[in-house]
Amino acid sequence: MATTFKTFLDNDVVSSRTLLHESIPVTGTIASGTYVDGGSEVNIRNYSHGMFQSVYDYPYLSSSANHIFDVSVGLSPKSHLSQSSPASLDQQKKKINVYNQMAQVLMGYDITGSVQEFDRDGNLADGGLKIREAVFVNFSRLLTKDEIKKGSFSLSVVTGSMVGAGTFATGRDSLMVVQDTNAQNDYRVNSPAGEYGILYPSANPNSIDRWSTDSPVGLLFYQAGVAVLSASIWSINTGSNDADANYPEFFQPGDTARGNIEYALTASTISEISNAFRHRISNISFNNTTELNSTIYFCRANHNEFNYSSNPTYTSGSKINVKNTTLDNPVAYITTIGLYSADNELLAVAKLSEPIKKDPTSELTFRVRLDY
Repeated sequence: MATTFKTFLDNDVVSSRTLLHESIPVTGTIASGTYVDGGSEVNIRNYSHGMFQSVYDYPYLSSSANHIFDVSVGLSPKSHLSQSSPASLDQQKKKINVYNQMAQVLMGYDITGSVQEFDRDGNLADGGLKIREAVFVNFSRLLTKDEIKKGSFSLSVVTGSMVGAGTFATGRDSLMVVQDTNAQNDYRVNSPAGEYGILYPSANPNSIDRWSTDSPVGLLFYQAGVAVLSASIWSINTGSNDADANYPEFFQPGDTARGNIEYALTASTISEISNAFRHRISNISFNNTTELNSTIYFCRANHNEFNYSSNPTYTSGSKINVKNTTLDNPVAYITTIGLYSADNELLAVAKLSEPIKKDPTSELTFRVRLDY
């Protein structure tokens, strides 16, 4: 235990922040059910409440399974589909509740106290087009870490008719790649959940008559790790707030549910729609971000400081004698550095790789880095 202390000066302490990025690929085989047992996708977990489903990289009952993301579906109370007469009124209420809960957290409230709807271009002041039917993809913290890196997100999804398991029609009914294009330079900060970017479809000559590269199709909330995808990408781009019914089959052959996207949103359960959406995913990729905060302490030992050991056996009785008599020049070997609070409580300890000799003829500076 130290018996003498030295106080840090302002120029002895420096703080820094480092952002570490990791590439995260999620293949369509994981999303669409890699592990099938008895016809059931055992890496897909559905719950009794029926409000969302979870995707794992292994069968979810396995001890080695990792949670990848959750999928859910929501309807705004202002959507024309929320007023329809679905096969299951309970499921329709759940879709509205999911939308409201996600909007409360991610978009907040307006000046009247009403929940803000998801806005396609993020401009809440102009009252523009809204996302009133949405598919929510909530990525696990295991993947996103502190946040998703801006400009790195890509989601490949089939927007046309499915003709079989994992296959789809050619022509305009092809793959749409959704990206947060130029989000590192153009993102929104008017969300209570942090920053978010606009999702756009990439250039695709097969679907250019439906969606252009400057047509917003969703939102990506970086710190929350949530992608909000407009259900209207499975309908003709009519420039309205709502999904259009004039588009082919949303489900793939073999699914228990049938119908286009409008019928799916009104008559199918959240799990059925989530299954159909997952089967349409070809690939998901993004870079996550880990924020590493560091404080660097420069521990300076001047020529007349720390030349004596605090060990009581320093001059006698020690197995390793550094002084034979008290008249010898002082010398010490530094092995450990302790960081103390203002009331001299030990907070952190740094061990040197080898003892460092210290005497009145030398001055030393030790760089101690504390990461958190």
